[in-house]
Amino acid sequence: KTDAGLYTCDIGTDVAKSKVSVQEKPTEVTKQLEDKTSQAGQDISLSCELSKPDVNIRWYKDGKAIRKSQKYDLQQEGTQALLIIHNCTVKDS
Repeated sequence: KTDAGLYTCDIGTDVAKSKVSVQEKPTEVTKQLEDKTSQAGQDISLSCELSKPDVNIRWYKDGKAIRKSQKYDLQQEGTQALLIIHNCTVKDS
């Protein structure tokens, strides 16, 4: 149920009107990513927590978008976003 809408105060001989709009709070990162170190050949997982569940997120490496592939697994459950880098190499640094 939403509180947005047109509100009126009617006294019979006059009416006062007010339009109310409610803006949703922006989503925030509530738990930041942590730096990770791993041996080559291992999987590395990065995760962060968001203030709202099921938010549309995008992962990037050095400014380039990461897509789900054999190399990268992107998961999202509730407020947690998870990136798994499979079989990491020095190039993944």
